[in-house]
Amino acid sequence: MPPPSSAAAASAGSDGSFRELSSAADFAAIASPGGRISVIGFGSLLSERSARSTFPELENFRVAALRGFRRVFAHAAPIFFERGIAIEATKEFSSLSVEPCEGELIVVTVFEIKEEEVPSFIEREHEFRFLAVVPEGLDGVHFPNPAVVCARYSDEEYFQERCKGSKEIYNQRYGRFNIDKIWRDDILPCRVYLRHCVLAAKNLGEPAYSNFLDHTYLGDRKTTIREYLATTGAGIMEEEPPESLKSRYGG
Repeated sequence: MPPPSSAAAASAGSDGSFRELSSAADFAAIASPGGRISVIGFGSLLSERSARSTFPELENFRVAALRGFRRVFAHAAPIFFERGIAIEATKEFSSLSVEPCEGELIVVTVFEIKEEEVPSFIEREHEFRFLAVVPEGLDGVHFPNPAVVCARYSDEEYFQERCKGSKEIYNQRYGRFNIDKIWRDDILPCRVYLRHCVLAAKNLGEPAYSNFLDHTYLGDRKTTIREYLATTGAGIMEEEPPESLKSRYGG
């Protein structure tokens, strides 16, 4: 067996698991020689337009694959409440996250940001677990540098580590939207967001589009998005976003 690449070594934890990044210094440790941090896009950041709205100075936006993870709609997202596109009555307010899953492969995007953008990135993605991973090209060749992906966290860890055990911090971020549990399996995709992600994947080409439909799951980890759009979610792709969000959620 060949020795692991330097990228793979940098992304591995001491027990062989994915290395968790807890601070800006941890992010800096996986920077490229040019001082850039690679970021994985798997949901809205499949759209270059969305990625550039968040990271205006990003570089080298491209398609890649991430092995050993699956996409799941099991994350209550406060941004959907803020933007008026959460439907609380039907529990349609889930965003995407990824979680380790042996044997899975998802088509993603990768791009580079400056190290000075990392603190705001950490703040914006406050509720996620940041993992160092090694993406690969669609040809199976590993990238030379690790990248960071926003993975599923747990409510207990989030409250203790990110909110420092403070109910005040939690309420400011989540409680004011009546969200008492972030990571849950009984919610459905935000309709506007799901449509955006599907269109973004389609714009990347057939491999990304088919992969998104067949390797993205509802919270039950069984129902694929292809199945969901053909049944309970039928009609979502025909619904236009609110006028004020057409550019942000236009694929």
